[in-house]
Amino acid sequence: MAGRIDESLPFHPLNIAVLTISDTRDETTDTSGGLLVERLTSAGHVLAGKAIAPDEVDAIRDQLAVWIADPAVDVVLTTGGTGFSPRDVTPEAVKPLFRREMEGFSVVFHLASLGTVGVATLQSRAVAGQAGDTFIFCVPGSTGACRDAWDRVLAEELDSRFRPCSLVGQIPRFRGICP
Repeated sequence: MAGRIDESLPFHPLNIAVLTISDTRDETTDTSGGLLVERLTSAGHVLAGKAIAPDEVDAIRDQLAVWIADPAVDVVLTTGGTGFSPRDVTPEAVKPLFRREMEGFSVVFHLASLGTVGVATLQSRAVAGQAGDTFIFCVPGSTGACRDAWDRVLAEELDSRFRPCSLVGQIPRFRGICP
């Protein structure tokens, strides 16, 4: 039986920050970060912060360090820098911060995007894990990839009503809500 949203259960909104990683985008051209913000707020979650960092390991880590240290930030979504161009360094910047990597996220993201972009999904190095008590999901910079990531993976995984269990039960302030 596939998972489902149990509408009879209470919804627990998460505090989610969005980091766009790009040398070329700004607030007016950041359609991918904008899509993630729209999706998470429409789902009832709280935007805990939004920033744009250049494709530089130190810049990415500096912003993430602020959010990881903030107990009010439950989840960080990054968009961009997961490909194979020389400036794409998001996995190299983020993976050393993980105390646990969520290997299954990459698999599920690739299965989801296979249906929309075909084997081009192989060009993504999407990754996720836990840094401190903060969960970080790194997805490609295209708006379509962000749509696939949210609509086909994250919307359910970040919804406390998803059963058999969502990631929400692993966040310190919500531990114990999952049966």
